[in-house]
Amino acid sequence: MSSPEERATTQEEPSPAVLKKAIAASAIGNATEWFDYGLYAYGVTYISAAIFPGDTAEATLFALTTFAVSFLVRPLGGFVWGPLGDRLGRRQILAITIVLMAGATFCVGLVPSYDAIGFWAPVLMVILRVIQGFSTGGEYGGAATFMAEYAPARRRGFMGSFLEFGTLAGFSAGALMMLGFSAVLSDDQMGSWGWRLPFLIAAPLGIVGIYLRTRLEDTPVFRELEAQGKEEETVGSEFKDLITRYWAPILKLVGLVVALNVVNYTLLSYMPTYLEMSIGLSTNFSLVVPIIGMLAMMVFVPFAGHLSDRVGRKPLWWVSLAGLFVAVVPMFMLMSTGVVGAIIGFAVLGLLYVPQLATISATFPAMFPTQVRFAGFAIAYNVSTSIFGGTAPAVNEWLVTESGNNLWPAFYMMGAVVVGMIALSRVPETTRCPINGTEIPGTPEAPPQLDYELAGSRS
Repeated sequence: MSSPEERATTQEEPSPAVLKKAIAASAIGNATEWFDYGLYAYGVTYISAAIFPGDTAEATLFALTTFAVSFLVRPLGGFVWGPLGDRLGRRQILAITIVLMAGATFCVGLVPSYDAIGFWAPVLMVILRVIQGFSTGGEYGGAATFMAEYAPARRRGFMGSFLEFGTLAGFSAGALMMLGFSAVLSDDQMGSWGWRLPFLIAAPLGIVGIYLRTRLEDTPVFRELEAQGKEEETVGSEFKDLITRYWAPILKLVGLVVALNVVNYTLLSYMPTYLEMSIGLSTNFSLVVPIIGMLAMMVFVPFAGHLSDRVGRKPLWWVSLAGLFVAVVPMFMLMSTGVVGAIIGFAVLGLLYVPQLATISATFPAMFPTQVRFAGFAIAYNVSTSIFGGTAPAVNEWLVTESGNNLWPAFYMMGAVVVGMIALSRVPETTRCPINGTEIPGTPEAPPQLDYELAGSRS
């Protein structure tokens, strides 16, 4: 039996079978969330025509605004689900959020058309987007926390990278599915019922997710905290601690997320619009180029996660931020030269973004101690995402329209990267640091970082 001192610096490591289930249980929720985003982004033309009033331009604007509504309520979800996850456990909250998220996505495919029920059609769509955003406010922070707390300290980067693999896989699957249906069905069939079919697939995804999540115990780290009786006593006491004791990591996380999500939503959500409207590519090529880039990114995400376990999270973030700052303007200029340039430019930016993306689930949960981890992560992440991530496509389009300069999205990304650099300079390195206990990992008061060989020997 290990001594109390030894247990303070190590974490219980579950069996390989349990770790695989934990990876799947965490990643499937993120994949479901981004599956919905991919469907909506690539099916917005059909959705707007079926659900919203007005001519094509007006209906599309209504549809995009409704899509943005989900981001406005994400912080509310973070404020509700985060503290509950710290008091009741990660598993229970994740079981609820995936049911709400998958159910809302499924119901989008069932909303009657505007011609059938009039203004109730867009009202129902807005309600479903609100539910989707509210559940997402707890889903991502909870899934990343769940993954990080199950992962052994020596493999947290590699295991956490599969959450982001799920992000890219979900968005790509949704986009490809919508494009596939549009290729085999006529425009009339897609407009009438074809666009609805991919949304209905969210139901089996949700069923698989709830099965996986309810078959696992809560994380070893949370169970240890619970056994010691060190959970936050009330929601009020947790908010007080977050404001008075953990405001610094909250601000650092907000800064990192500014860089992360301005790049993310510019590349994944805004790029099809940019390539078509500003660069002049055809609609088909504008939709296909980001998918090619995301598929390339998926290949490298696990490798970047594994590398972070060896060299650290911060070196990878520095390489990513510095590389993006230097390369973003040349790559946007290259994208303006045509299809080949667009593919190469997007791929380069996507691969430079991978070191950030691959290490989110290992870096962000480790910025908080166990008793406030879910809430601190969920609140800071979702507030920053709502303000800077969800608005990135609209801000980029406004900058291009007002200035007439197609490079403004690149300049906006450069500004966000600088904010991320400032935040990163203040973040402690937490690679191979145990994240159990009630102190912030990577600080002098917390258990020390293990060297790679020693961490491996304790598995």
